[in-house]
Amino acid sequence: MGAEDGLFGGALKPGPRAKALWRGGLDLIFPPQSLDGGAAPLAGGLSAEAWSRIHFLDGPVCDGCGSPFEFSQGEGVRCAACIARPRAFDAARAACLYDETSRDPILKLKHADRLDLAPLFARWLSRAARELLAEADAIAPVPLHPMRLLRRRYNQAAEIARPLSRLAGVGYLPDALARRRSTQSQGGKSGSGRRRNVAGAFAVPAGRAAQVAGRRILLVDDVMTTGATAEACARALKAAGAARVDVAVVARVKEIAGLTI
Repeated sequence: MGAEDGLFGGALKPGPRAKALWRGGLDLIFPPQSLDGGAAPLAGGLSAEAWSRIHFLDGPVCDGCGSPFEFSQGEGVRCAACIARPRAFDAARAACLYDETSRDPILKLKHADRLDLAPLFARWLSRAARELLAEADAIAPVPLHPMRLLRRRYNQAAEIARPLSRLAGVGYLPDALARRRSTQSQGGKSGSGRRRNVAGAFAVPAGRAAQVAGRRILLVDDVMTTGATAEACARALKAAGAARVDVAVVARVKEIAGLTI
């Protein structure tokens, strides 16, 4: 039984006014704290200082991988790395750069049961990937291997993709992809090492192929480093007949001259 059930007896559902009074009373006893430990939080639970330090990718970006450009180079332009080695996915967008400021809330969602952060990240993506969402037929999360899902108890990509689907009014395919073999952590591996690590790791289950074939899929994940995982997923989706696969991530590691730093 939750706190509201205890207060209102469980039989009677409290109305909006009663809920507001209840939350207001809790705020007096336990003043809201920002996610970053700063002053009173603004929208999304971050302090004003943290908001000012997050590097949102609002400016021009590479159409292929979402890496930021210093200045606009025209619509649909791709960076040197994407031209030199075209990606398996068609386009990608990230809400912000992955750095010391954005890392903490992302890791809190991933490892500290902060599922309340998922709707915030979904709102970020609804803005950053609005062009891709407008063209998408369905949204699918990058899957976890069943053993890792059992240990973690939830898939952070799915927790972001679900509210994003509702915000955008785009269909949600939670099990369009399966991770058919467990892989090592991508941390510490080179770009080629990451690609080898996830090669053939994903597949579209036979029972889900009809949901994918001929459709434009927006793949959702929390972080993109080299894009190896997203590419492996895109290959699996396209092998099952997907017409197009785009990628939306909360944050991406910055690339300079094609090198991930």
